[in-house]
Amino acid sequence: MNAFHYHHDQLQVEDLPLADIAREFGTPCFVYSAEALTKAFTAYQNAFSALDPLICYAIKANSNLSILQLFARLGAGFDIVSGGELARVLAAGARADKIVFSGVGKSAAEMKMALEAGIHCFNIESVNELLRLNEVAGKLGLKAPVSLRVNPNVDAMTHPYISTGLKDNKFGIAFDMAFDVYREAAALPNLQVTGIDCHIGSQLTDASPLVEALDRLLALIDRLDEAGITLQHVDIGGGLGIRYSDETPPDLAAYASQIEQRLAGRALKLVMEPGRSLVGNAGVLLTQVEYLKLGESKNFAVVDAAMNDLLRPSLYSAYHGILPVEQHANLSPLLCDVVGPICESSDFLGKNRELAVKEGDLLAVMSAGAYGSTMSSNYNTRTRAAEVLVSGKETRLIRRRETLDELLANEKALLQ
Repeated sequence: MNAFHYHHDQLQVEDLPLADIAREFGTPCFVYSAEALTKAFTAYQNAFSALDPLICYAIKANSNLSILQLFARLGAGFDIVSGGELARVLAAGARADKIVFSGVGKSAAEMKMALEAGIHCFNIESVNELLRLNEVAGKLGLKAPVSLRVNPNVDAMTHPYISTGLKDNKFGIAFDMAFDVYREAAALPNLQVTGIDCHIGSQLTDASPLVEALDRLLALIDRLDEAGITLQHVDIGGGLGIRYSDETPPDLAAYASQIEQRLAGRALKLVMEPGRSLVGNAGVLLTQVEYLKLGESKNFAVVDAAMNDLLRPSLYSAYHGILPVEQHANLSPLLCDVVGPICESSDFLGKNRELAVKEGDLLAVMSAGAYGSTMSSNYNTRTRAAEVLVSGKETRLIRRRETLDELLANEKALLQ
C-alpha cells in the first residue's frame, strides 16, 4: 500500500489522517512517511546487494536531521555539497568515513573542516580545486582522498536546469581532459587518488544514459590503470527519477543488473548518490484553501502554501499532484489554478486542476519530499513551514514552524 492513501474519503499518511496533522501542527506543513523513506532505501540495498555498494544519500534533496539520522541507522553514507551539509550529517550521527564531498565551489575552510572530520572522499570538479585542496591538506599534514568528477558529455534527457553531464554545464572535468588531470593529481604530494565520479543529471526516467556514462568511465579507468594509476572506487552518482504524474521510473533491479555486468571481475568499490528517489514520494506539503476566486477566464484556489515553500513548480514548471484531504461526493469539481499568496504571477503550485473543494478544505501537494523544505525561503517575510515525520499512528515534529521574531532577530539594529 502507498504510504499516502484514502481511507473512508480521508487522505492518510500510513495509519494517520492528514487532517489530524493539520489540526495539531497547522499549515503549511511538510509531512513525511518513515515507512516510505525506509522502503526506498532498502530497495536500493536489495537491488544492488551483490555489489555491496556505499549508498550515499544526496542530502540536498532533504536535509532534515531526523531524516538523515533515519538513513544513517539504515547504513547510508552521505553525499554533501557544503560545509553546512557536513555539519548536518555529523550532527545526525553519521560516520565521517562514509561521506563524499561534491560541489564546484568548495572553500578552503570547507576543505579543512572535511579533512579534519576524516571524510571518505572529495569529488573534485576543477584543476584549481585540486591545487587548492593539495595546499590545504599540506598545511594540515594530511593526504586528501580524491576522486575526479568526470563530465562524460552524455545527454541525460532531462530538464536543462538539472542536466549536469554536458560540455556546457558547470559541473565536472571534461572527459577529454580527465586523463591529464588524473596524472597531475597523482603527482601532487598531499593528495591520494582513490576513485572516479560521474553525475549527469536528475529526474532521469531512462537509465540508459547512466549506463552509457559508466561505460565511458570504465574505458578511462582502464587507460589510467595502464598508466599506473589504479582506482579503488567508481561513483556512478544518482539521478534516478520518481513518478510525479505519469512517468515510469527506471526499474532498479534491471539497472543494478547492468551495473553488475560491467563491474564483474573488477576490484572497484561501487559508490552511488541517490537523492530524490529516496525522499521525493515520501513526503507531501499540506496546505489549506483560503479562498476560491472565480474569474472571468480563470479560477483560482488560493492556499496558504506558496512558492517560498515549494519552489519547483515556479522554477522548473514542475508538476506535482494535488489531492483533497477530504473527498466530497456532493461537490462538483472546479477547474482552477492552485496558487499561493505571494505577490508574483509565478507563485503557483499547480495549474488547470480539477478539484472538488471548498474554502477551508485541506490539500496535499504530493511528491514534495525532495527539494521542498531544502529550497524554501522567507520571501515576502513568510516563515518556513513545520515538518512532521509519521510512523504508523505516531507523529514527531522534526522541525517547528519558524516565528516572525526569529526572522527579525539576526538583522542589525534600526538606524537612530
